[in-house]
Amino acid sequence: MSLTEGWPQAPEPLPRPVVDNHCHLDTRIRGGALIPVDEALDRAAAVGVTRTVQVGCDLESSRWAVEVARQQPSVVAAVAMHPNDAARSATLEDDLAEIDRLAADPVVRAVGETGLDYFRTGAEGRPAQQYSFRRHIRIAKRHDRTLVIHDRDAHDDVLSLLDDEGVPERVVMHCFSGDADVARRCLDRGAYLSFAGTVTFKNADYLRDALRIAPRDRILVETDAPFLTPMPHRGEPNASFLIPHTVRFMAEVLDTDLAQLCDAIAENTDRAFGGHWSERGDIVA
Repeated sequence: MSLTEGWPQAPEPLPRPVVDNHCHLDTRIRGGALIPVDEALDRAAAVGVTRTVQVGCDLESSRWAVEVARQQPSVVAAVAMHPNDAARSATLEDDLAEIDRLAADPVVRAVGETGLDYFRTGAEGRPAQQYSFRRHIRIAKRHDRTLVIHDRDAHDDVLSLLDDEGVPERVVMHCFSGDADVARRCLDRGAYLSFAGTVTFKNADYLRDALRIAPRDRILVETDAPFLTPMPHRGEPNASFLIPHTVRFMAEVLDTDLAQLCDAIAENTDRAFGGHWSERGDIVA
């Protein structure tokens, strides 16, 4: 399908390239059509989103992320069992063994999204989530991969388990969802804070407070596409080509030059994911 059918119009391109460090190119919502991968990446590149991290949430999507990253030089993969999937899996040990195997692939630069979700999983599923999170932390360390954390209504336990297992060298708080206090606690552990379209929502003053206190060298941006579409398109499907809305809004909140913020985001993402694109030798940013 053409992106002009059923999708928001592309925003004005950014003045410098940035990275969407968390998206799900294989996920459809509300029965909508998927954008073909080539078309999605081309449309993103046209507005300055030139690189992408494709994130797995279960075995099927993790394997798919690896295959896409092998085919697309601008894409790298993250592999994991999402905490909600981990909680309901009847084969969790086998699942984790496969994630461990996939994490060894050179196109995989992150283990995630893992973590804890106390919003969609009740108390009965939390032990499995916590066990899975611990195992993912160990996998990330074993393969020197970035740990990408999903944290929903579980800030204290996420940080407690991180401390207990030992914080990996590189940690990204995916779709950061805490306030300024939680931000400081994550930053104290060396984490990068990744802001999604939620930072543009009217009721998200707490996220904007967190953004303001974050050092410029610890800020990332993402879509979590097809979810969390930024204003002014909240409620419509999301895609990487809509990131300029989020980045421009962040620049306004920070009262900073847009081009300088783009450069910082790109440099931060390289560090956060271990310089992955340049290591492959086939990317021109």
